[in-house]
Amino acid sequence: MKKHSKKYAAVLEKVDVTKVYTIEEVVPALKASAVTSFDSTIDISFKLNVNPSHADQLIRGTLVLPHGNGKTKKVLVLTNAKQEEARNAGADFVGAKDLIEKIQHENWFGFDVIVCTPDMMGELGKMGRLLGPKGLMPNPKTGTVTMDIAKAVEEIKKGKIAYRVDNDGNLNLSIARCSFEDQKIIDNVKTVIDAVVKARPSTVKGAYIQNAVVHTTMGPGLKITFPGLN
Repeated sequence: MKKHSKKYAAVLEKVDVTKVYTIEEVVPALKASAVTSFDSTIDISFKLNVNPSHADQLIRGTLVLPHGNGKTKKVLVLTNAKQEEARNAGADFVGAKDLIEKIQHENWFGFDVIVCTPDMMGELGKMGRLLGPKGLMPNPKTGTVTMDIAKAVEEIKKGKIAYRVDNDGNLNLSIARCSFEDQKIIDNVKTVIDAVVKARPSTVKGAYIQNAVVHTTMGPGLKITFPGLN
C-alpha cells in the first residue's frame, strides 16, 4: 500500500477523492487540496478516446484563457520588417538572424514562445531538431507564424496557450493558480472544456472524453463531470 506524506494525508481529510465534482463544486475542493507553501498551479487533464497516429484525431490547437493561467511567458519575435510592431506589442526579445545565431551558437533559451513572420521560417526550418523536441518551433496552426505580430504577441501575453494530445490520448493543460478568484477559475475551466469538446473528431466512435481530472501542484486528482463527458 502506497504511503503518503503527512501533508497529503491531511488533504485527504479535507476532500473526497472518490467524488465526481461539478465544475462549480470542484473549485473550493481544489483550494483545500493545495499542499504547497507557494501559489499552486491548477491543471486539468483529459483522457481522450483518440488515436493521435491518425492525422484527423491529433487533437491540437490554441485558446486564450479569459483570465490567463498565472504564468507570464517570455516571447521571442523573429522578424525583419515587424520589429517595432513586436516591441510595441510587448515582446521580450526581438530580432532576426542575429537571435537565431544566438540560439544556435550559445544554446540560448531564455524565452518560452517563438513568434515569427513567414520569411523567417527558411532559417528556422534548419533548426527543427533543436527547437522541435522543446516544443518551440513556430507553426501557422498555433498562430506563431504570422504577419500580424502584434495580435500574436498580445494574445500570448493575455493567456493564450497551445495544447496537444500525447501519444496515449492524454491532454494536460495548466489553467490557473489557487490564488485566483473562484469565478475566474471556473471561467478558465469552462473555456478549456468547451475547446476540447468542440475538437471532437467526426471519426471517433463511442465515448470521446473518457475521463477528466483537475488537480493542484502535488495535490490529488479530483474527477469532474460536465456536458459532453462520455
